[in-house]
Amino acid sequence: MFNKAKPKPDLQRFSGKTSVIAADAEVTGDLRFQGAVQIDGRLCGNLITTGGLVRVSHGGQVEGEIRAQHVVVDGQVTGDVHAAEHLELGSQARVRGNLFYGLMEMAMGAEVEGKLCHLREEARPLELPASVESVE
Repeated sequence: MFNKAKPKPDLQRFSGKTSVIAADAEVTGDLRFQGAVQIDGRLCGNLITTGGLVRVSHGGQVEGEIRAQHVVVDGQVTGDVHAAEHLELGSQARVRGNLFYGLMEMAMGAEVEGKLCHLREEARPLELPASVESVE
């Protein structure tokens, strides 16, 4: 009933282009990039990419806004998350902020303190969306 076959994004295209913020690292400032970034440590700043992937692993922390085509969270995020195409929340995800997404998967155990805002098909820019459907 709920298991509709929806296509998963092709995340393999980012292999070999991934930057990692290591578990013991702490970075302060905004990060703009192409490709993919995995946050195992802590980032205090915004993550912005025009066509990439952001992965916040279990134990990873981001204090700032995330804007990417694909976002996978299994750690902590304090700030809004904008996933123009695909947003995945793992069972350890803890998000304090609004979620803007095209397609979202959420595992049992994930926690969100904020609004869920589905982006319509015609309006999926990385800028603030002009029209969203809000679920509270």
